[in-house]
Order: sequence, then structure tokens, then C-alpha cells
Amino acid sequence: MWDNPRLLNAIANGLLAVALAVLAYTGFRLLVESPQFPLRNIRVEGDLQHVAQADVVRALQGKVKGTFFTVDLEAISALFESISWVRRAEVRRQWPDSLEVKIEEHVALARWGQGKESQLVNVQGELFSGHSDAALPLFSGPAGTEGEVARRYMSFRELLAPLGFEPRQVALSSRFAWQVRLSNGLTLQLGRDSDRDRLEDRLEKFVSTYPQTVGKFARGAEYVDLRYPNGFAFRVPEGRKPESAKVAQKRV
Repeated sequence: MWDNPRLLNAIANGLLAVALAVLAYTGFRLLVESPQFPLRNIRVEGDLQHVAQADVVRALQGKVKGTFFTVDLEAISALFESISWVRRAEVRRQWPDSLEVKIEEHVALARWGQGKESQLVNVQGELFSGHSDAALPLFSGPAGTEGEVARRYMSFRELLAPLGFEPRQVALSSRFAWQVRLSNGLTLQLGRDSDRDRLEDRLEKFVSTYPQTVGKFARGAEYVDLRYPNGFAFRVPEGRKPESAKVAQKRV
């Protein structure tokens, strides 16, 4: 090997390349970790209705580490997303000494549950923590059904729109039966979904016949049972019973 100039030159060139690579890497690390490139500013952008500057300060205080080059963008994003009402935070570097953070807030659709364990549901059907608003509808259901309850709420609201009513409470029981309370105080018992008798079909039939049935006694009716194949039953307080309330003979 030692009497082969071509091989010796190749080895020497290889060692030189390795040495240069090590020097370049070392120089790069010294450069990016240098205090000459401190992180001085974090700019927050977005249509913020619920996230205040004080919330951001509390979440980031003492937790942002590194220089402009070495700061962990994913860690910074996670810190922002730990703030109440922040759904997503996109972080990027802005030369020479800043981070730019675009925040997407949750858009609350409804309340979920009651008491100390209550949370909010956003328009994507995701649970999050935030200050409750009594004006929002109230959802309930088994754990993990938030998305389905939100989806059905949107469907129910659209179907009820011709009547001018809003679903104020949507409840899914542990047996996956649905109940809806409307803005006029009327409670609809929808029951369980099936391939041959969908909830939306039952509700659509109710809406189409409402003016000729329950609508005549809107101030008195308090409960409608839609769990019948060919009609529905409704109840009013004693002394206000209508003369003709359609009652099916058999439940689904």
C-alpha cells in the first residue's frame, strides 16, 4: 500500500475531507449557539378574541431557551397550545432575532357537561377548556362522542330552521338514544339511529307536519316522542290537551 502513490493520495484526500467536515460542523455549531444571535422578540398574530398578552407571558415565562438558530420551534408551539382557547400555533423564525407565531383560536360551538368538569366544544367537535358562556347550547354524551354530537347538532339545527327554533340542548345517552330540547322549551325524544329509520328522517317529518299538529298548541306542548314508525306523540300540561294528537301504535 505504501508504495502506491495513487492510493496514498486517495487516503490523504479522504482524511482532508473528513477534517474539513469536522471543522465546518464545529464552526457551524459555534455560530448558531453564539450569543451574537440571541432571540429578542416573539410576535403574535391572529384574530384573537380570548387570548390576552398576560396569558402568553404566563405560558412562556422562563421556558423559552436557545438562540435564534437553536430554539425548539415545536416546543414553543406546544407552549402556546397549552394556553386556554388556543387551538393551533404555527411558529417560524423571522431574521434576525424574532419568532413569528400565528395563533388559531377555538371557536366555541357549545358547552359540554355541567359543574366543575364542564368544558367547551369547538366547531370541529373538539373539547377544550375555556370560560363557559350560558348563551351557548349544552351538549352531553359518553366520553369520545363530542364530534358526533356536534355533527348531529349542526344537522338538527339546519332541519329545524324552517320553524325558527334552535336546539338548546342535545343529549346522547349511554344507550346512544338522542334527545333535543328546543329554544321554545319543547323536548324532542328522537331515540336511536338505524339504517331504516334515521334520526334526520324522523325530524324532517316532524318539521313538515308541525304547523298542522304541535304548532297549533305550541304554547302548551312540552314533549314530543318521535320514536314511532308512522307518526309521533306529544304531551301538553293537564287542561291544555289537544283534541287530535297523533299517536303511533308501536315504537321502533
